[in-house]
Amino acid sequence: MFLKELDIEKKVTNHRKILNSIAEIGMKEFKTSKYIKDYLKQINVEYEEFLDTAVVGVIKGKIGKKTIAFRADMDGLNIDGHVKHLCGHDGHMSILLGLIEYLNANKENLNENVVFIFQPAEESPGGALPLIKEGVLEKYKVNEIYGLHIYPEISEGVVGVRPKHFLAQTGEVDIEITGKSGHGAMPENAVDSIVIASNFINTIQSIISRNIRPLDEAVLTIGKIEGGSRRNVIAEKVILQGTIRAFKEEVYKKVKERLTQIAKGFEESFDCKIKIKIKDDYPAVYNDENLFEEMKKAIGDENIQILEPLMISEDFSYYQKQIPGLFFMLGSRNEQKGFVNGLHNINFDFDNTVLLNGIYIYIKILIHKGVLSDHNEKNYKI
Repeated sequence: MFLKELDIEKKVTNHRKILNSIAEIGMKEFKTSKYIKDYLKQINVEYEEFLDTAVVGVIKGKIGKKTIAFRADMDGLNIDGHVKHLCGHDGHMSILLGLIEYLNANKENLNENVVFIFQPAEESPGGALPLIKEGVLEKYKVNEIYGLHIYPEISEGVVGVRPKHFLAQTGEVDIEITGKSGHGAMPENAVDSIVIASNFINTIQSIISRNIRPLDEAVLTIGKIEGGSRRNVIAEKVILQGTIRAFKEEVYKKVKERLTQIAKGFEESFDCKIKIKIKDDYPAVYNDENLFEEMKKAIGDENIQILEPLMISEDFSYYQKQIPGLFFMLGSRNEQKGFVNGLHNINFDFDNTVLLNGIYIYIKILIHKGVLSDHNEKNYKI
């Protein structure tokens, strides 16, 4: 049965409408999880629950010697006290539900096992690593994994991807600078943490420009600064918050190392105390070269745009630390229809045609790999 016969377009559009209306924050996607489980029950697809909200479905193939996984993230964004799907996760789940229904209706053509991972908390605190620790990849003997992200920076109908380094490793930096408070008229009796912080921010900018090889991309940004109480009081303490991003682990480690070294030098020079706390977040997304080449053959070079590495991050990278994986951007920009706003923008939206594009790309990959027997569905043009 083909997508049109199954009325998949209408169904995934409805999935998205409902999932969008019940958006929930990470690790608390209870309504979302229930909706997915109820639907899988309705179409008689086997599934298992992990963590509190994760749902993992499976459709077994006739041969079953290999297992391919597809992942969709479930959580929304909390914007001014309202949780909304402003990063396309409602679309990601809808694409996966459509793929499940299609493969379930065509089980006679399915040669290998396919696993569908509905993962909580991609935005925060990250659900991929806890799922891996729960043994989801081992339990289903997953050989390789695919994921996508709806992306308004490239045109609808285009796939944005690249082999090897694609998305950045990231970490959160918290810096506490403590001096000595005093009267603004008598600075000689104080240690001015605001002056120290100003010098420190300027100095650490040299890490990227002078300690990192020019061909190795990295970012060190201080995005927030807090300090001081009154205009005539020298501040005792300043808090800085920032982010580190890099594609190579050794580059990321070098930035962290230099931050600590510079802080120690400042303590000696300015007679202050500097505490640095770095929370390592997601590793870099590194696309398997063989899976990338297979995808090109499956969907055609004309549908692919090779993107430059992006400094955004994704916890899909944890799966790629364990098994070969491919993550790509699904273009959603449509200027004629006004779908031009970026991710996390309050006006972010996309045409539901994008959902069908995602399903067809996954189908084409499965056909190319021999997981799904060849038939006329492959002739659809994204």
